Amino acid sequence: MFKPLDPLLHSELRLGIMSLLLSVKEADFSYLKEKTGATAGNLSVQLNKLAEGSYLTIEKSFKGNYPQTTCRITEAGIKAFEDYVNALKSYIDQKGYNRIL
Repeated sequence: MFKPLDPLLHSELRLGIMSLLLSVKEADFSYLKEKTGATAGNLSVQLNKLAEGSYLTIEKSFKGNYPQTTCRITEAGIKAFEDYVNALKSYIDQKGYNRIL
């Protein structure tokens, strides 16, 4: 039987954001924008969705005279990502492709 995929993570951009944050733990908005290739507006919307799901926190501050937005993955976000990967593995296992993992 297939495990359900988390709809909050089942989006290319949100999954990319989470993957990046998993490797660096925190990143500023500019870094995420550069690495994902997303527009500022779309990235902002997706970050807010992930924050509403408690998968990351968003901190707004100033660096000099410039606004800075820093995102940090939460424990809930790490767990959700791990669960998502395990759910994907269940799909692969159903097809007999578990030898590639």
